[in-house]
Amino acid sequence: MRSKVHSKLWLLFAAITTISWGLWGALIEIPEKAGFPATLSYVVWSFTMIPPALVALWLIGWKLDFRLKPALMGLTVGFLGAGGQLILFQTLTVAPAYLVYPFISMSPMVTILLSYLILKERARIIGWVGIIVALIAIPLLSYSPPENTVVEGFLWILPALLVFLAWGTQAYVIKFANKSMKAENIFFYMMLTGLMLSPIALLITDFSQPINWGFSGPGAAAMIQILNAVGALFLVYAFRYGKAMVVSPLCNAIAPVITVVLSLIIYSVIPHAITMAGMIFAIVAAFLLSLEEDDPDPVVQEQKEKEVLVSK
Repeated sequence: MRSKVHSKLWLLFAAITTISWGLWGALIEIPEKAGFPATLSYVVWSFTMIPPALVALWLIGWKLDFRLKPALMGLTVGFLGAGGQLILFQTLTVAPAYLVYPFISMSPMVTILLSYLILKERARIIGWVGIIVALIAIPLLSYSPPENTVVEGFLWILPALLVFLAWGTQAYVIKFANKSMKAENIFFYMMLTGLMLSPIALLITDFSQPINWGFSGPGAAAMIQILNAVGALFLVYAFRYGKAMVVSPLCNAIAPVITVVLSLIIYSVIPHAITMAGMIFAIVAAFLLSLEEDDPDPVVQEQKEKEVLVSK
C-alpha cells in the first residue's frame, strides 16, 4: 500500500507550479511597462528554461532519451505550448485581452475531454465537482473590464481557438508522454522547442519602437521568467503522478488567485467583483480536487505488471 505522502506527490508538485506561476503572473508586466516587449520576454524565457532542464537531466544521470517516439512526443509538447504563446501574441494585436483570455483560459476542457476519452481517466464524485467548480472559476479569474475599443469582426476567434486547442492538447500529451518516458526528458524537449521558436518571436518584435536594454528590461525579465520555467518543470512532474483531468484545472484555477492576491499586496490593485467570485470558486475547487488520489507511477506500474507476468 502506498504511503499517504506518496499518494499526494501530484498535489505537492502542482502546488509548486501554482505558486511559481502565481508569482510570475503578478510580476510579468514589470519588464513590459519598463519598455521591454513581451515577444523579447519570450526569448528570455526560452533561455531560462535551460537551467531547470539541466538540473532535471542531472537528477536522472544525464540519461537523455534519443529514441524517435519519445523525442517526437517531447517536441510535440514543446511546440504546442510555445507555439500557442506565439499565436497569442498575434491574437492580442487584433482583439483585446478581455475577450481573448477568458476564451483561451478554458483550455482545460480539452484536456479533460481527451483524458476521459483516450486515457480513460476517471475521478470520484468529489473530484468531478471540483473540476466543474474550477472550470467556472477559471474564466471569472481571467475577466478584465471591457475597454473602449472596437473589435472588427470575429477573425480573432480563429487564432484564439488555436491557442485554446494547443494548450488543452499540450496538457494531455504531457500526461500521455509520462506513461512511456521520463518527465525530465519531456521537459528537455520542451526547452529545446522553446529555443527553436525564439527566432519567430524576434521576427514579430517591433524593433522600430524604443526598447529598454538595461537591467530593468532583459534582466528583470530573466528573473521573472525563471519562475515560469520552474513552474513548467514541476507541472510535468504533477502530470506524472496526478490525473491530467485534475491537475490541469487545478493549476489553471489557483495560479491566478495567487496573482490577484500578490497584485493586491504589491500594487494595491483591488480585484473586480467578478474576479473575487472566481477566487472563491477556485479556493473551493482546490479543496475538492486536493482530495482526489494520484495516478499510479507509470514506472512502478510497469514493474508490477512484469512481476505479475513472471509469476504466471
